[in-house]
This record gives sequence, C-alpha cells and structure tokens, in this order.
Amino acid sequence: MSDLVTADRGALRMGQRRGDGDFAAFSRRLILRALAPTLILMNVQSPTPFPGNRASEPVAFQRPELSLILGLYGRFVAAGEWRDYGISSLRDVAVFSIFRRTAEHPLYRIEKRPRLRTKQGMYAVIGMDGQVLKRGHDLKTVLRVLERKLIRAVE
Repeated sequence: MSDLVTADRGALRMGQRRGDGDFAAFSRRLILRALAPTLILMNVQSPTPFPGNRASEPVAFQRPELSLILGLYGRFVAAGEWRDYGISSLRDVAVFSIFRRTAEHPLYRIEKRPRLRTKQGMYAVIGMDGQVLKRGHDLKTVLRVLERKLIRAVE
C-alpha cells in the first residue's frame, strides 16, 4: 500500500508540474487507478455451462423423494424387517440401498436414473438378485411393489 501512495504522490507532483490544472479530474483518475484491481475482481464471473452438460454434478434424491422413501423405510423398520440403509450419489445414478443386516448385500435398491426419464421411467426398484421389480415415472407408484410386502394377514 505504501508503494501505491508513494507512486501517487510522485504522479501528483508531476501532474502539477506539467500544468494539467484540473486537480479534480486528476484525483479521480488516481482513485480509479487505486481501485482498479478491486473493480476487476468484482466483475470476474465463472463461465456458464451449457444447459445439457451436467456431467460434473452427481445425481441425487431430492427432499420429496427421500421423504417418500424414508417413510416406507420407517414402516418396515417398525415391522422389524429392515435394519439399515445406504445412499449413493453417483454421476449417472442415485441409489438408496436397503439392508436386513448391516454386513450383507442389499435386499432392495431404489434407483433414480434421470437419463431414462423419457423412456422407461427414471425410478426403479431392484431386488437382491438384480431383477427389476418395478420401473416407472412416478416414485410413489414404483414403491407400491415394496408396500405390498408389508401387508400381512393377521390371525
């Protein structure tokens, strides 16, 4: 900062010697020159990506989707069927894995694949053996395949 002040004093003396005369305009130029690095930094913006290019963002479940899934999960936990879950957000797919016990393969996987949104539907419930139990566009209707397993006859 002291180098800038010294340079401005020297420029002011040179300006007065040259006979510019307009001290207000000269001082405005000095202020703008001193603030120029700040003004340049304020205008720097990161490049805007193309709308179709979302390769850097991982796919994730939104809050309403997680609300539906966790509601179903809570009912199964209360029934004593499920005990653990895991959530993965990858580049192409978001996965909610459901476990009976912690150290085993998932019983079910609820997947969200946005690329299949226009074709088969982006939601799918996949069983332990990898078989697709239900696929569709609406998460609530896809989860009904699991709700049926909760209904039992009472004796």
